[in-house]
Amino acid sequence: MTEYEEKIKKNIMINISDINGIKILELGVKEGVSTKNFLEICKKNNGSLYSVDIEDCSNVSNDPHWKFIQSRDDNFEFIKKKIADKLDVIYIDSLHEADHVEKLIYNYYEILNKNGYIFIDDINHLPYIKKEKRNNFYCEINNKETHDRIFDIYSNNTDNFDLNFSYMSSGTATIFKKTDKNLNKRKKIITRTKSIKNIVRLLYKKISK
Repeated sequence: MTEYEEKIKKNIMINISDINGIKILELGVKEGVSTKNFLEICKKNNGSLYSVDIEDCSNVSNDPHWKFIQSRDDNFEFIKKKIADKLDVIYIDSLHEADHVEKLIYNYYEILNKNGYIFIDDINHLPYIKKEKRNNFYCEINNKETHDRIFDIYSNNTDNFDLNFSYMSSGTATIFKKTDKNLNKRKKIITRTKSIKNIVRLLYKKISK
């Protein structure tokens, strides 16, 4: 089992393995690693998996618990007609850019059951920074921006969902839906790291050494 497969098993599957009649929406299929893991749970719990990818990934499985939809994942009206009215799990592993991820969260959150999960892959930029093994400008910047954008959404929705991050490998954000209320608009987090008070504090610490 690869590191990526192990991450999927540990960080995601343990939370959803006992949901009877589970309904999962997977956005992004690729080679079908997560697809096959989700199908194990669907077969065990008599559930259904709906997978969306812009490429034709229909040959990943012929499992009767699986429905593949070839489409952009932001073709919301089209996709919602082809999936269950309510979902227990949404897994986002498609275009890893903050604006796109935010759009997916806000458009699919309404059909997520209370006590359901949204898992967002690739939120850890550390493996991709300069001089690291995966050194990649695109992944570094977009993972960092996505991570921070999820925080901005959470900052104005702390009563609506819980948020956890795992930084193993490329990272995963976990949203746990606590209420049936609609999401509030995101609120930019303003910190005091660049405030005059903090600058004075840092100068004082430097002088005091």
